[in-house]
This record gives sequence, structure tokens and C-alpha cells, in this order.
Amino acid sequence: MSDGSVGLLRKCGISLSNGAGKLKTEADNFPLEIFFLRDDDIPDYVADGVADIGIVGENVLVENPRPVETIEKLGFGRCRLSIAVEKGAMYRDSNDLAGKRIATSYPNILSRFLDSKGVSANIHKITGSVEIAPSIGLADAVCDLVSSGSTLFTNGLREVERVMSSEAVLIASNDLCDAAGALLDKLVFRLRSVKAASQNKYILLNAPREKVGSIASILPGMRSPTVTPLAEKGWVSMQSVISEHEFWNVVDELRAAGAEGILVVAIDQMIV
Repeated sequence: MSDGSVGLLRKCGISLSNGAGKLKTEADNFPLEIFFLRDDDIPDYVADGVADIGIVGENVLVENPRPVETIEKLGFGRCRLSIAVEKGAMYRDSNDLAGKRIATSYPNILSRFLDSKGVSANIHKITGSVEIAPSIGLADAVCDLVSSGSTLFTNGLREVERVMSSEAVLIASNDLCDAAGALLDKLVFRLRSVKAASQNKYILLNAPREKVGSIASILPGMRSPTVTPLAEKGWVSMQSVISEHEFWNVVDELRAAGAEGILVVAIDQMIV
């Protein structure tokens, strides 16, 4: 989470240093003082007014809600909180968890999930190494954070229920002064520009002039594509922005419509 947070701030044009073991630093070109804290402590620091804003995983906030405001989802640190059982264990649905022992570091989230399913189970709170609980006879199942699933697989477990999805979020104190609120607005503007850029690609292509209309109808763009005449008579260059999620489908349509020399470029920031 720390590396992702620092990387995001740097993409926002904020220059800072976070040397090994450093717990506090200041930005060189933005009025920002940064504390490097344990994930679980960040909501408390923000709620108590020690810090004005914080970056933390949604799972931490949901497990122990604090009086803070969630400002923005940040698009990194994505994972899921899931229930897993041993590979050979029979599992049809959540009712199979009734009366079972479940090890987790998130007892509150798990308890609410089980209640919503009408299932009564025994929850064992563990801090760290949750995935080994079934193999040592401590639990029948686990509820833990999952990213790729490789840790579960290595420990002979399989994922059977997704309890919640999580990613990094920006939170803020409910009692920000006007000056801090204005700085937060500037930071959020930069964050949204970086986030928009990460979800889009800049595309350039060559096309016969008579194909401009059909190609323009394929390119979603921000308003309409930019069209520039080429040195070769009857040809133009077209430029636009396309969604990362639609990219390959759009490229296939462009090729079929007569586009050539398609060039795709990553975007650092996108002001919308």
C-alpha cells in the first residue's frame, strides 16, 4: 500500500522522498507532510485530527468504521476478502459453513456476512498467517484477503465465497479547515486526472479522407477526434482517446473501417 501511495503521488507531480525506515517526509513542491503508518492506524490518525487525510484499504475501514469521509477510490491495492476451505472439502454454498470454525483477521466483516446469510459459525480471530489454520487443525475454513490466490493454493486451500472487494481509498477528516479543504480539492483534481489517464489510451492513425466519417463514428473520444491532413493527398491523420476496457474491440473496428498505421500511447495525466 505504501509503494502504491507514493507512486500515485509522484504521478500527480508531487516530489517526495521516502527513504528506507523513514516515517515522515515532506513534499518539495506541494504543501504536504506525509506520515508512513501501519494501515490499521491510519483511520484513527485521521479521525482524531492528527492527519487531515489518509490513504488506506477499504477493508480496514469496513472492519473498524471510524468517523471519516471517504473521498475517492484510488484504483490500486485491489484485492478481495474471501472465505476458503481445504481443497478436498465439500462446499455447495454458505450454509455449509454452519457450525464450522473460521479463522480470520476480519471478525466484524465476517460476522456481518454470516448474519446476512443466516449462518451461525465459530469465528476465531487471528492476526497473521491465517491461511495455515486449517492445516494445523485450528479451523475448518479461513476468511482472508486474496489477490492472486497463489497463497491459498500453496496452503492447500480453495476460494469458495467472496465476502467483499477492496482497494485503496482516500479518506479525510470531517473537521478540515478551509485551507486544508482547498488543498484537498487540488489534490483530488490531480488524483482524478491520473486515474482517468490510467483508464484511457491515446490513439493516432492514418486513414483515407473518404473514411473519416465512418472512423470518427467508431472513435468515442472526448468530443470528436482531431483530423490533420497528411503530405500524401487524400489521407489524414486522426487522433483521439479510447477507453482501456474498449481498446481491442475499437482497434478491430478501426482496421475493418480502413484505418492504417495505428499507434497507441499511454497517457500520464488526463484533464477532463
